Amino acid sequence: MTSLKMTRRIFAAALLATTAAVSPLSAQETVWLDVEKDELTFGFIKLTDMAPLAVAYELGYFEDEGLFVTLEAQANWKVLLDGVITGTLDGAHMLAGQPLAATIGFGTEAHIITPFSMDLNGNGITVSNEVWELMKPNVPLMEDGRPQHPISAAAMKPVVEEFNASGRPFNMGMVFPVSTHNYELRYWLAAGDIHPGFYSPSDVSGQIMAEAFLSVTPPPQMPATLEAGTIHGYCVGEPWNQQAVFKGIGVPVITDYQIWKNNPEKVFGITKEFAEENPNTTLAIVKALIRAAKWLDENDNANRMDAVEILARPEYVGADAEVIANSMTGTFEFEKGDKREIPDFNVFYRYYATYPYYSDAVWYLTQMRRWGQIPEQKSDSWYDEVARSVYRPDIYLQAARLLVDEGFVDEADFPFETDGYREPQAEFIDGVTFDGRQPNKYLNDFPIGLKGDQRVEGSGVVGG
Repeated sequence: MTSLKMTRRIFAAALLATTAAVSPLSAQETVWLDVEKDELTFGFIKLTDMAPLAVAYELGYFEDEGLFVTLEAQANWKVLLDGVITGTLDGAHMLAGQPLAATIGFGTEAHIITPFSMDLNGNGITVSNEVWELMKPNVPLMEDGRPQHPISAAAMKPVVEEFNASGRPFNMGMVFPVSTHNYELRYWLAAGDIHPGFYSPSDVSGQIMAEAFLSVTPPPQMPATLEAGTIHGYCVGEPWNQQAVFKGIGVPVITDYQIWKNNPEKVFGITKEFAEENPNTTLAIVKALIRAAKWLDENDNANRMDAVEILARPEYVGADAEVIANSMTGTFEFEKGDKREIPDFNVFYRYYATYPYYSDAVWYLTQMRRWGQIPEQKSDSWYDEVARSVYRPDIYLQAARLLVDEGFVDEADFPFETDGYREPQAEFIDGVTFDGRQPNKYLNDFPIGLKGDQRVEGSGVVGG
């Protein structure tokens, strides 16, 4: 486990006295809050979307807020979540589904909240060379002979059927049962008429009725597991799709940007108890992270190569800078030499990326319900209540307002007038429109997945 220690300390009282003497504020001047806890430890997984934490540390944004932070890489998502729950970590880079699942009691139960969304997009689905060769006859080509993107999972359906007919289970990896990657992979498969399987209270494998069998593999282990033949494809964040291209062991077939344009990805998670006991500390954390996110996207991503250099260090992602740059700088390489422009593959600040929308939470909850992790039908109001108990835009906007007043950000960068719900979104690969205000209607629009009062019993689905 990597630990990054502060090498310099600034006494909060002295700086507070200095800033208090300055009135009115000059442009870009931080006023320290009276933080309740100034020594903090945050966890992360070695993925490029942990970048706001690394940037806030390396550029001194945490120190600007009077926070003395240690960043620690974690072995896997469960270890990370347990660390936050037990208090060995004060907060962490989390899968967006983790605070929601913990709060509703799927898996480890604890009330986790998020006052900050870390990014949009950033994932891909990669298949082995063997599977890609079998898929290619089913993939339309452009005039220059390259594959037409986005590639539907329908191109893989005959491959899955061939594997199953010959007694070879078609295995795919995702990083955690409540990860974006699990839901994106399931979404893509189901949109191509491949059943990814259900969960039930008595069987949490997620493989009931499955045609493609999904299981957990930690992100950094994805390429090696694919190369060993244990899995035939996976969904993961960067740099582990591009790593497969560089090693020549697999081919990314689609990015999550192409599955759902500008989809929410990771969040920063803390316990509800931490936020209540340390309200000023929580605001200070969010302020530092907002500034880091802005730096990552400002001036048309002008700082991205500097970010790549930071992330390539062993204490952060620890992958080759060339591999990280492949996606962090607005491109994505599908096959060797087939590098395409995807300027929004990683978004940290644009499009209100850092705002924790209730509708984003509702989308994750609908997917938990769709695949049986939420075993019974819930009312639309239930989805809204859970979203509001976990996603905390009130904290976020308070931090944003402080930064506006201090001159670090512009008022227009934040949706101060929103009710917390995005307008209905239609840019999904299957064309189904998502309206977070009507989750049950949304679930009814899918041909594959639980809807209404359906539930999974034994090896099948019962109910209407």
